[in-house]
Amino acid sequence: MVLQKSKKAASAAFFVESLAAGDAALIDRYLDALWLEKGLAENSLAAYRRDLSAFGKLLAANGAELLRADKAAIKSALAGKTNTRSMARLLSCLRGFYGHQVREGKLTVDPTAEVDAPKLGRPLPKSLGEQEVETLLNAPDPTDALELRDKAMLEVLYAAGLRVSELVGLRLDQLSLTQGVVRVIGKGDKERLVPLGEEALFWLQRHLREARPLLLDKAQSAMVFPNRHGAALTRQAFWYRIKHYALRAGIKTSLSPHTLRHAFATHLLNHGADLRVVQLLLGHSDLSTTQIYTHVARARMKELHQRHHPRG
Repeated sequence: MVLQKSKKAASAAFFVESLAAGDAALIDRYLDALWLEKGLAENSLAAYRRDLSAFGKLLAANGAELLRADKAAIKSALAGKTNTRSMARLLSCLRGFYGHQVREGKLTVDPTAEVDAPKLGRPLPKSLGEQEVETLLNAPDPTDALELRDKAMLEVLYAAGLRVSELVGLRLDQLSLTQGVVRVIGKGDKERLVPLGEEALFWLQRHLREARPLLLDKAQSAMVFPNRHGAALTRQAFWYRIKHYALRAGIKTSLSPHTLRHAFATHLLNHGADLRVVQLLLGHSDLSTTQIYTHVARARMKELHQRHHPRG
């Protein structure tokens, strides 16, 4: 089946004239299949066309064509990329293309099968310094019921290192105020007990005593942090509130929904916490997931050393 005319026109601008005979049509048919199977946007289709056409052009310069490419040709094309991310993107594109050709019966062997993917370094999570966290937590006005709720949410989020989804989904039966812990239901319905600390516990109790009854206005709700209708606050709504307070606090650091969770882990490690303890608190099933924070802590220690050591 042929793509709609507008999609053809949008991607035709990326056509490479020096492709081997038949390769342009082969790319067209593959993109048609991608569009039909995955409903990819025009920009995505255009990106696939660019990568496939550029690879086809390299092959044509050596008298080859797409269906005759081998492992050596693919590795050579990858070596021409400037960084591992562009290498990974090209390899992913080629794997999809050649996997499709095998399924269509045009090839019996996928030439990308034995090509190793480049190792991408895991991006360091965005975090906030301790003073920035303090400023953010102090941004809500606790004399306003809605902002008192938000203040308690921010305090609990940072004190317990929760995921935003875990925070907004908290129910009253998950709290133990006498013991100062929260029973968190994380990914895969795994439960963990996380201490709250005195500051978060103080603001949580104040929220339950003052803000929550006003927000519910005699309505019933099992949620710790309900919206005005008694339902759980959505992640999107809370994320909007975080950005609102960051703007008010004058925080320039780029934030993500997990910023305070990352800050929780980083600050614990900076103050000497054991990595396995942090793993348990975060609810990571694999220690390797937690280990990324050691890089953050190490970077922070290096920065402090350079700034304060006389020979830094």
